[in-house]
Amino acid sequence: MKISTPPDLLIAGGSAAQAPPAKAAQTPASAASSDAAKSTQSAGVAVTVSNLARSMELASRSDSGDIDTGKVNAMRAAIAQGTYVVNPGAIADKLLANAQEILNRRRN
Repeated sequence: MKISTPPDLLIAGGSAAQAPPAKAAQTPASAASSDAAKSTQSAGVAVTVSNLARSMELASRSDSGDIDTGKVNAMRAAIAQGTYVVNPGAIADKLLANAQEILNRRRN
């Protein structure tokens, strides 16, 4: 099966498609300012954030107990030196455990 360009898109005497006609002298700068004016007109909704949401954000910023910086630095050094060894069995076990956890959540 052969797919070809429709004949009405062909240039006379050639096979390249014609570009659609451009809008009347609209420069990229005027197009950008027009788009900005449209978005400014639609932006009029007031948003408030609760105190609970603010406290959760502050808690998440200060919560760095999940990261063992010593271990991270040791792994970076091992990777840089080319001595880091990947344990595919441990990766497979973690992937299977995560998949099982997700399946159990969906069932409940």
